[in-house]
Amino acid sequence: MLADLAGVIRPRTLDGNEHVWHLYVVRVPDRDRVLKELHAAGIGAGIHYPVPVHLTPAFASLGYPGGAFPVAERNAGQLLSLPLFAEITAGQQERVVSVLAAALR
Repeated sequence: MLADLAGVIRPRTLDGNEHVWHLYVVRVPDRDRVLKELHAAGIGAGIHYPVPVHLTPAFASLGYPGGAFPVAERNAGQLLSLPLFAEITAGQQERVVSVLAAALR
């Protein structure tokens, strides 16, 4: 349902592999505003990876400053986890996509 939604970069799986999604994390522009709109509509989206690994306290001793990995830093500000659970219905998925599409307009 997200394939043709402009502004959404979906996760990819390498050819020959099948993913067993634990989280469904997409990249969207203006992530914080989009997340607010999803929450306002009652959709439980979230941010699971707010900080690139090299900027977390656990890896501070490696000495990589902000700006060392600009692509990772830019992407961290775009990551958005969409609802994903075993019992999600097709109707719930359609609603998430509909509200996401509206938020991206």
